[in-house]
Amino acid sequence: MSLEQAQGQKTSFTGRVRNCNSGADLTETSFLDLARSDLQANTTPTVIILGPTGSGKTGVSIEIAKAIGGEIISADSRAIFKGMDIGTAKPSLEERQGIPHYGIDLVNPGERFTVADWKAYAEDKIKDIKARGKVPIIAGGTGLYIDALIYDYHFKGPTGNKIGDAEQKTCTDRQEIKGDFLIIGIKTDFEKLKERLALRADQMFCDELYDETKKLVQAYGWGSGAMKSNIYEYAWKYLNGELSLDEAKKLFLYEDYHLAKRQITWFKRNKEIIWLELEKIYPFVIKKFKNSL
Repeated sequence: MSLEQAQGQKTSFTGRVRNCNSGADLTETSFLDLARSDLQANTTPTVIILGPTGSGKTGVSIEIAKAIGGEIISADSRAIFKGMDIGTAKPSLEERQGIPHYGIDLVNPGERFTVADWKAYAEDKIKDIKARGKVPIIAGGTGLYIDALIYDYHFKGPTGNKIGDAEQKTCTDRQEIKGDFLIIGIKTDFEKLKERLALRADQMFCDELYDETKKLVQAYGWGSGAMKSNIYEYAWKYLNGELSLDEAKKLFLYEDYHLAKRQITWFKRNKEIIWLELEKIYPFVIKKFKNSL
């Protein structure tokens, strides 16, 4: 039923309608609200905000979510790990500003969690969020997570490998997008991004990070790839006198720079992404949603 059909049908009621499930009376206004909610669940696009690490995805996604009734699903392969908060730059509860966040703290470091697992998780969350009349917002920089969702990759077995024709394809061989997505990329000047990453590194190397590193090493050791692919290796070497603080920061920044380059290269191959400067994303999305209903 379209919203226009709902508006036409309300004239056949005598001012109130009956909710068959609860037996409660509904006003004409609430009847239209129900119709609007049903329409939104079927037509509201899933917003995707993507970009390289440190580009501002989290902040702008939260502001958009506050404005349009959104809930955020993280597409960050490092944020899935419990206990890795400072080192993966997860938004704190205060920074989330009351906006529900999903895709964070899903497994312990070292536990298996594949692209297929994330895709299934994200699809379930999208359905749930839309069913409640809210807007799903995917925010993150893990390109394979996002591609698996929007191109509906299929997987087999516990390895999470793609099957069929897609199994032999690379990220350049993308197919038609499956579903209703508004995909926005943060257009980033790399020199400015390097400045942002350097500032973030200065902020991250702090007592909270050192405490977090000690707890993680004690609990999980260095056998997990999750431990080796983050800031913790450099923090640990600094704590043990193997690196100076300046050396630890420089090595972490080098790794962060190259991660950002790889992410930008991955996303640039996707012709469906609308690239906008960070400050233009919020007004663009708000305008899109104002015009949708």
